[in-house]
Amino acid sequence: MFTIGDFARYGRVSPRMLRHYDAIGLLTPDRTDPATGYRLYGAAQLARLNRIIALKDLGFTLQQVGAVLDERVGPEELRGMLRLRRAELAEAVAAASARLTRVEARLRSIESEGHMPADDVVIKTVPAVRVAELTGTAASFQPQDIGPVIGPLYDRLLPLLEGAGLRPTGPGIARYEDAPEGGGAIVVHAGVTVSAPVGPVGDTEVRVVELPPFEAATIVHRGAMDDVLSTTHTLARWLDANGYRSTGYSREVNLECPPDQGSWVTELQEPVAKA
Repeated sequence: MFTIGDFARYGRVSPRMLRHYDAIGLLTPDRTDPATGYRLYGAAQLARLNRIIALKDLGFTLQQVGAVLDERVGPEELRGMLRLRRAELAEAVAAASARLTRVEARLRSIESEGHMPADDVVIKTVPAVRVAELTGTAASFQPQDIGPVIGPLYDRLLPLLEGAGLRPTGPGIARYEDAPEGGGAIVVHAGVTVSAPVGPVGDTEVRVVELPPFEAATIVHRGAMDDVLSTTHTLARWLDANGYRSTGYSREVNLECPPDQGSWVTELQEPVAKA
């Protein structure tokens, strides 16, 4: 028999945790000394303790652990619990990965403060262009909100155009505007350059629109759009230093879009006026 201290040491848990397991009926001592009240554990109970630790490490609650150990959960239900836990962990990993990307972009932006190459930004008149586009709404203009909206829009847009017999005649063009409902929401327009007549495309949600010319400060961003912050900050510093003010959201022209997003080349076209 082991005292609670020895049993805790072998099981790599604290005596306080063992007392808690006892209180909730998850792992009760083999016997309790009637004279001293000391808890005594048998060697065979280490197996149950190890299973408790393993199931907790998978993220199960103590209530779920108890149900599994006492065989109140069948094999199929256990598989379902494990699948759900797998999905939760995958979602957490994806969220952490996206957060890491934003942290790295922020670090690059901070590190580039004070370094503003003048030849990165060009003021030019962007000509009128005709695009076929689909529209959605994002919660904000932050990359983590724009990305999940604009990606699926483009995934739907290109097959719809192909089905309607329309071929792009130029690059993809994404543009943004404040949503009518306010609250920071953004209307996302995912489009590609076409030569079709203005109006709806067949019986789809796609519309062909004519975008008017405008004066823009342009800069080329290289890399995934989730990593665009450092480029937009460079543009903002240039505008401030050169007496311009922004009059709207940047338009994004997809110059090169290989499968590896880290190799994307995108021109940002921000509408401007003299300050």
